[in-house]
Amino acid sequence: MNDSKIIIYQVLPRLFGNDNSFCIHNGDIKENGCGKLADFNQKALKEIKKIGATHIWYTGIIEHATQTDYRNFNICPDHPAIVKGKAGSPYAIKDYYDVAPDLAKDVELRMREFENLVTRTHRSGLKVIIDFVPNHVARQYNSDAQPKGTKQLGEEDDTSLAFSAKNNFYYIPGSELRGQFDMKGNADESYKEFPAKATGNNRFDAYPNINDWYETIKLNYGVDYAGGGENHFMPIPNTWEKMLDILLFWAAKNIDGFRCDMAEMVPVEFWEWAIPQVKHAYPTILFIAEVYNPNEYNNYLFRGKFDYLYDKVGLYDTLRNVICGYDSAKSISRSWQSLGGIEKRMLNFLENHDEQRIASDYFACDARKGVPGLLVSACMNTNPMMIYFGQEFGERGMDQEGFSGKDGRTTIFDYWSIDTIRRWRNGGSFDGKMLSVKGKELQSTYMRILTMCNEEKAISQGLFFDLMYVNEDNWNFNIHKQYTFLRKHENEVLLFVVNFDEQPVDISINIPPHAFDYLRMQPMENCSAVDLLTGKKEEIRLLPYKPTRVQVKEFGGKVLKVIL
Repeated sequence: MNDSKIIIYQVLPRLFGNDNSFCIHNGDIKENGCGKLADFNQKALKEIKKIGATHIWYTGIIEHATQTDYRNFNICPDHPAIVKGKAGSPYAIKDYYDVAPDLAKDVELRMREFENLVTRTHRSGLKVIIDFVPNHVARQYNSDAQPKGTKQLGEEDDTSLAFSAKNNFYYIPGSELRGQFDMKGNADESYKEFPAKATGNNRFDAYPNINDWYETIKLNYGVDYAGGGENHFMPIPNTWEKMLDILLFWAAKNIDGFRCDMAEMVPVEFWEWAIPQVKHAYPTILFIAEVYNPNEYNNYLFRGKFDYLYDKVGLYDTLRNVICGYDSAKSISRSWQSLGGIEKRMLNFLENHDEQRIASDYFACDARKGVPGLLVSACMNTNPMMIYFGQEFGERGMDQEGFSGKDGRTTIFDYWSIDTIRRWRNGGSFDGKMLSVKGKELQSTYMRILTMCNEEKAISQGLFFDLMYVNEDNWNFNIHKQYTFLRKHENEVLLFVVNFDEQPVDISINIPPHAFDYLRMQPMENCSAVDLLTGKKEEIRLLPYKPTRVQVKEFGGKVLKVIL
């Protein structure tokens, strides 16, 4: 853990560089086009860094199942019935040792192009995160790039057994896959799988439906789910060895971290065994876990050795409800307090590829409403913050792209182009001339908040003090619509006042004596403060017996910096 605050910019290369403004519903790669790794040139990376990013999570790097035919490059085609969308899901891994051919300008040089991207990214001062998808693979997994001397997943499985600790997959012996979805797609013949393998979302029968992860098969880490969940971890399961080799393979590419997909569906014992071995060889590499069960947080952090976990069911869900008016701002305090001291180990976000866009009709309808949530999420602690590409421009995610319907999310399954990103890129100039006025204003706000996270040591390294408890009975402060807290580092104090209301407010904030003791602050009757969001100066008081008067605009906030 270093002293700077990690700001992750998540981006799908498939979509980022695609400038086609006339994409058609369910179009293929020839009709709709596809972004490339090369689109992240020095100019693009410089602009992403300018937003405040320290890391880029390139989503969908590892080769996954697709309906695009790459037989000319010795890549086995995938049956269309078990590929979601024309482009396919980045989480249906087809070859753990290869790069998605869609992303290469020269398919035969796709790994070199990725290695060059890592070099370019580092040269621009950014670090690289990629996905590691440990729980499941594409139904027709086939590695044509794995190192010599290694064996295919499932190559030595005994398919007559539903479970064996020596198998890489789970089977339904004697049963053919009879999925409750279109088993033919646009192919001449239906997809055949015998014996059927268990589906990625822990479905241990031969009848996955359209709502299951039917395009994937579950990997076997030695847990006999159908047999009562008994663990078989000694001797070390073959799957563990194979997955460690894959982690070490990508770590050797000079990447800086893994975002581990559905990490909690893989036994914590595997992570406890694997992560220290990877970190022994690559001490600074980060492991971020997608985990949704709060009861497992400590397990995956302290036993599983993860650096950070998703804060989805806590802070994300809370802020979403506050932004939409379904919950009170005071619930933010309950959210961080429920973590019991691990707040600094949580990855905060307001958007990612799984969640609906803030500006979509299914969330807030207006990207401005997300700004107070951004201030809280990015600034209330020293832990990482993640932004999803296009979020900073108010991308709405309201396209009906193909397999991905009109659901307020940006597709991960289709060949498509993102309106706000395309306007920002503007043919590679990144001058933003095509952006709307609102888009430019929002970008400026995001840039100010995110760059402030590392400009101000009070945010990246400082102490945190929640002021909500002492303002519950404050008649001139609405605890349902405003949230306030202090950050402090050495002689610098930041007073955050965040307003989720659609109206500007003139409020008073109580600061208790305990805050002065805890933060070692001297009371000040008159002190000069600078609002870090606007640069404007104002006079305020910081006293334990008189409230501090502050005016805050609608859907906004103030960050008042005082030098003690």
